[in-house]
Amino acid sequence: MNAASRTEGRRRALITGIAGFTGRYLAAELDAAGYEVFGTVQEQDLGGAGHLACDLLDAEGVRAVVAEVQPDVVAHLAAVSFVGHGDFREMYGTNIVGTLNLLQALEGLAVSPSAVLLASSANVYGNAAVDPITEDVPPAPANDYAVSKLAMEHAARLRAGRLPIVIVRPFNYTGVGQAPHFLLPKIADHFRRGERCIELGNLDVARDFSDVRDVVVIYRRLIERAPPGTLVNVCSGAAFTLSDVLDLMAGIAGYRIDVTVNPAFVRANEIRRLAGDTSRLQQLIGPMVYFLKSFSVLYSFISLSPRMSSPSTPLAQKNSKKKLQLVLQLRLPLHQLRNNKLLLNIYGSKS
Repeated sequence: MNAASRTEGRRRALITGIAGFTGRYLAAELDAAGYEVFGTVQEQDLGGAGHLACDLLDAEGVRAVVAEVQPDVVAHLAAVSFVGHGDFREMYGTNIVGTLNLLQALEGLAVSPSAVLLASSANVYGNAAVDPITEDVPPAPANDYAVSKLAMEHAARLRAGRLPIVIVRPFNYTGVGQAPHFLLPKIADHFRRGERCIELGNLDVARDFSDVRDVVVIYRRLIERAPPGTLVNVCSGAAFTLSDVLDLMAGIAGYRIDVTVNPAFVRANEIRRLAGDTSRLQQLIGPMVYFLKSFSVLYSFISLSPRMSSPSTPLAQKNSKKKLQLVLQLRLPLHQLRNNKLLLNIYGSKS
């Protein structure tokens, strides 16, 4: 795809971090919606259609990419997004200076984009005493990642009069392809490999999990509908404890895993509970139905697991496939997941 030659009738989208976990899904979502999609990647990730090598800390390089693409809409996803990232200089540099370089480049365009979506994080709320958390809850960041994202928000607001900025605060989300150092893929991978024990950090935590496929639909709708200056939570409105996740996985896999707390994984100032309020989001884009698929990275491993996909007898194989089909076809709002009898029946069978 040549950024220099514009396809008639197609709006152009620029996604920073297009080769990342969320970027790949958003690129597919925007392409399906008719956009001509371009995106920034690191040099080593070049090769995809519309990919342009760019270091966000290189202001001139960012300006060149923006001038070449001339985007109609922008989704800024590139960031150091792992809370436990060890290099705080890289985190603050990428998340703040990288964002400012992008915004400065966009300000230099003759025709401004119609929407610039910036991905912040629900981590900015810290250990909020409110449940669920609305956008009006004062931020209280409890780690460097959250501080970097909140600082990015403040810096972006200084430019709100010159660019149509929409800031999203996504809560936790997951899906196939998420890096294994994140919590849910790590747990799923242990079960997929048939491991009998797992080392985790803080166990008394609860998170609002969404599916990445839902998240990118929300991002597209916000790009198309949200007015400039919008700040909005991206969440499902339901929190799951780590015990809930382990119970769900045990039900799918047919065995329980032994959990050991590794002090090296225990974070100081851990956010204990993070659950978002969806009211403003629904006002902006309409109601969203959050399904069991938000645990796709958890149950998708079943089809890859020798234990589940290749049972020892034809009857066991038939029953395992039937169980998998039931799980994949089930459509339940997340808040109904824990107490649903059908789920208990599915997970309660051993084959």
